[in-house]
Amino acid sequence: MTRYPTKHATSAGGLVFDDRPDGRWVVLIAHRNAAGVLQWTLPEGGLEEGEDLPTAALREVREETGLDAEIASKLGVVEYWFVWKPDRIRYHKYVHYYLMRLRGGSFDRRDDEAEDIRWVPIDVALEELAHPNERRLVAAAVPDDARDATSQVGGGRRA
Repeated sequence: MTRYPTKHATSAGGLVFDDRPDGRWVVLIAHRNAAGVLQWTLPEGGLEEGEDLPTAALREVREETGLDAEIASKLGVVEYWFVWKPDRIRYHKYVHYYLMRLRGGSFDRRDDEAEDIRWVPIDVALEELAHPNERRLVAAAVPDDARDATSQVGGGRRA
């Protein structure tokens, strides 16, 4: 088995929500994985020079969704490993996620990093997110009055 050098990577992102009369809706973005399969995830990305985590999270959400948001609370940290074969490096990545309240903007203003983007009810997000660790974070953002209607979320690592 090939052993690659290990590096650490830190990113930040957010779960943008809008509380509507029919419940809490959240934003998901879609990317294709290495096999070409469309996967729904949360917006996130790397920190720029001099940025702190909350600032990077807000910027990444704005860039990838076109939406303006404000941080309501910290959701948590997702940690996983991956190999970037072009550089022959194994990464241990930490993504710091924030719960973000919608303030404005529109999907028209987003960059082209994500293949698709959409609003979904939070219970739909729990079913459609590709990675179990992101589902666990989103489950923590389910409003207390909706928890009884939302099923338990499984564990696992981001693949």
